[in-house]
Amino acid sequence: MSEQNQVTELLNKCDLNWKVKSEKVQTVSGGIIIEGQRALVREDNSEVLSMVSDNYYPYQNEELMELLHRVSGKTGLDVHKGGSFRDGARTFIQLKSNDLKLGNDRIEGFLTGINSFDGSTSLAFGPSNITISCQNKFFAAFREIGTKIRHTKNMVVRIDEVCARLEGAVEEEKEIFSNIVKLSETRFDDIIKDRVVKSLFNISPEVDLRDEKAVSGVTRNKLSRFYIDLNGELQGKGDNMWGLFSGVTKYTTHSLTKNDNTEVKMFGKVGVTEQSIFNKLVELV
Repeated sequence: MSEQNQVTELLNKCDLNWKVKSEKVQTVSGGIIIEGQRALVREDNSEVLSMVSDNYYPYQNEELMELLHRVSGKTGLDVHKGGSFRDGARTFIQLKSNDLKLGNDRIEGFLTGINSFDGSTSLAFGPSNITISCQNKFFAAFREIGTKIRHTKNMVVRIDEVCARLEGAVEEEKEIFSNIVKLSETRFDDIIKDRVVKSLFNISPEVDLRDEKAVSGVTRNKLSRFYIDLNGELQGKGDNMWGLFSGVTKYTTHSLTKNDNTEVKMFGKVGVTEQSIFNKLVELV
């Protein structure tokens, strides 16, 4: 199979086989062209993904997949899956990396690349993992590859730069796995649990969680759901910090909303909060 056919097959597998075009923007009534602004539109369904400045250039899904396909040949990391959010405004592609066996559980590692057509991010990569027993997802911090890889006319994406970034991400993954093992070997107390809960739900450190007047009814309901998730993880993983953090990722993965919470974990504040909690727990071991 030719390289182009392989790329097309991967794009179809990830539901990313579509392109984005840039169109002028004008008013409906007067037909006045709005200078300095363009609309990014999906060619396959005419969905407007975002409004961007004239100097913003989209990096097409096909370009990214071709790049990662060549990177895969150099690194041995296979393209695993991909997808998009917000009708395609934000996209991701994952490469399969290493796994960690922890007790009776397995944590699968991936290197996740993110891109966007709404100006929210440049091309960036970071380690992520899924705990197989409960499908909890955790995304570590995404790091842009370099200053040249921006959505501009002179955007340059070189294979060696991507390989170097992925090599760094693999090293980050090794450190994350090492820290997970340390967390699994370290017990926690009520003070640590209290800090984690307050960080997750953005509750002031001074608040007494047992004081019903100090915690709103909505937050108490969320806390009740979290404690159910947490207890389930502690039963499976033990009364250790890895079990505590797994309670966090189980809640954000499965209970934060009834919908798929991957986007807010990958791109949003929820993911940043998870990373902060993980790093603070690691500092204690």
